[in-house]
Amino acid sequence: MRDSAAAPGDLRLRPAPAGLPQDDLRPPVVAESGDPFSALKVLQLVARIERGRAVRIDDLVDALNTANVDWLFERRVVEDVLVALQSSWMADYRSAGGIVLADGLYGPTVAIEDASRVDPWIVRRVAREVAACREALAAFGRLDRLGSEA
Repeated sequence: MRDSAAAPGDLRLRPAPAGLPQDDLRPPVVAESGDPFSALKVLQLVARIERGRAVRIDDLVDALNTANVDWLFERRVVEDVLVALQSSWMADYRSAGGIVLADGLYGPTVAIEDASRVDPWIVRRVAREVAACREALAAFGRLDRLGSEA
């Protein structure tokens, strides 16, 4: 062992030992209301559902959990994103017919108007969530330490 003082920024790495497992595992993520990453996944799915017919929200939840096996989506999170989407639609178009949330025979549903204005509008919503995700990542990158550390 060398008897030298450690200096700031003097980290030197050697090649990984043979057989060292990759660190490509990701911890599971529980989707949360108000989280742009959760909203982004929901909106990307909603952008692809069939227009002009009711879709069970539980089917959306199941599709999200199937497509994102390292995430856990609950109905309330998906509903919160859909309520925000509906509210934005009503604010932008002064109409309640574009995004309709209802209680169906087999549980709550969402129906999205089959009109040419819907897709570009949802694309803009998704782009806003992407920007919010990037901002959250940038803010995290500016942190020196966790908030609980002094």
